[in-house]
Amino acid sequence: MVYKKWASLLPLTVLLVSCLSGPAIDLAPKYKSTDFVVPDSWSGSGPFVKANPSEGEAIQSDWWKLFNDPVLNRLEELAISANPDLQAAAERFVQARDEMLKIRSQLIPHLGVGLSGSNNKQSDNRLFRGDGEHTYEGTANVGSLASWEPDFWSSIRNSTRAKIYTAQSVAADYALARLSLQAELASDYFTFRGLNAQDNTYRISIEYYEQSLSLVEQRYKSGLAPELDVQRARFLLSSTQAKRLDIQAKMRVIENAIAILVNRAPSNFRIPPVEDLQMASFKVPGILPSTLLERRPDVASMERKMAIANRNIGIARAAFFPNISFNAGGGFEGGMNLVQLANSFWSYGSTVSLPIFQGGYRRAQLQQAWSAYRETEDNYRSTVLNAFREVENGLTETSLMSSQSERQDAAVDAALQVQNMTMALYQGGLSNSLELIYAQVSTMEARIDAILVKMELNKASVRLIRALGGGWKYDQLPKDDKIQPFNIFDIPGKKPDPAGGIDVNTEDNNKQDKDLTAPSLNK
Repeated sequence: MVYKKWASLLPLTVLLVSCLSGPAIDLAPKYKSTDFVVPDSWSGSGPFVKANPSEGEAIQSDWWKLFNDPVLNRLEELAISANPDLQAAAERFVQARDEMLKIRSQLIPHLGVGLSGSNNKQSDNRLFRGDGEHTYEGTANVGSLASWEPDFWSSIRNSTRAKIYTAQSVAADYALARLSLQAELASDYFTFRGLNAQDNTYRISIEYYEQSLSLVEQRYKSGLAPELDVQRARFLLSSTQAKRLDIQAKMRVIENAIAILVNRAPSNFRIPPVEDLQMASFKVPGILPSTLLERRPDVASMERKMAIANRNIGIARAAFFPNISFNAGGGFEGGMNLVQLANSFWSYGSTVSLPIFQGGYRRAQLQQAWSAYRETEDNYRSTVLNAFREVENGLTETSLMSSQSERQDAAVDAALQVQNMTMALYQGGLSNSLELIYAQVSTMEARIDAILVKMELNKASVRLIRALGGGWKYDQLPKDDKIQPFNIFDIPGKKPDPAGGIDVNTEDNNKQDKDLTAPSLNK
């Protein structure tokens, strides 16, 4: 009789296996990313972009090396390896992969085992105690439970695919965070170098003004110049010294910001100074507007969000259909001789539920899913338009600033000639001190403006490279089959294998990350 009962479980087992491997109805709409009609070429142009895009491939991932600055190269390497915000973004990708596996695990039966035991004593004087009842009694139970919900309407499958797309979106966000970090560091670095060059210009001007003040004082003592000339020269010297102190304060603030980006304590971090600011002189290979959408991480992230919203529609549709689940349990219970066939117990069954009336809940849920999908379409279009705006801005800025820099350099040469000639006239008594001071101030301002233009040109070049994707491509996103962090029968490890080029560091002995007092770059 017992064997017949166990044999009756065979059809149920066959049914479960067939359902697990059988087809399911996918209620999600067929997904296709939105296609946009884009221009054939850019309206902006710049000296850093080749005329024929086919002449060069996309920008490399280590794009900052185009500036040919060893200090910048070192800073970028430190930031990528040690920046805590970037490492946190990598951990979010790991968490997204684990979230996917948690949902996918619902596709297979869940098994559990339970063990319980007790030793009981009842009172000899208990009311209504039966004759012959034992005062002491020990019990033990060993049982197992299995449950499974067949995914007939692909609700779990669509949830799994949505989590896969979520992980890919997070991977694109990581790529965007890395690119933003690289661009922010490069922009801060060129700001620092611009301030560094201004400080050097003020230093040269102060030395020149000190010599000029000495000359004016000599002429005043000789009776060849009024005291007014002396005060004018002192004013120019003191005001210039004050401006230099302001520049030095700004330099330190920017240096502190760079220190944080490379995971260093600001108090111990210094960047070796230079005297001149180098202007970018490279060419960025051209990129057609039609290929820009495949090179921007933010566009890829938003496209994956649109795919997620599409799967959520299928999940909302599945709520209109019956929900079916299977459960089975069994084990042994008894006293000392626990594992005996006579002490066995088991049960199995299924549940089918179908909501009949919920006051419009499921319909509202489906309508909300469709609205959320249309919202992601709108956000995707807005992201694409913003991408085109940033590229056009970068092309325009680099083009006009390059010409501006050439004109400003010519203005510096002219101002320097005026200053030298005015000084010669003043020494010969043919010019007054006001004209001399005006020429000196004009020369200093022209030099500062030339530095500012070069600094902004370098920063505009960084913005252009960032707008073009910084060497990233859509195919760098992890594939669907690479999202799962581990197989379900793997031995637990510290971390999953890298996917999409994203890895995390789980070691506690990474001295580079932990030592915030590492030597500065000029040591």
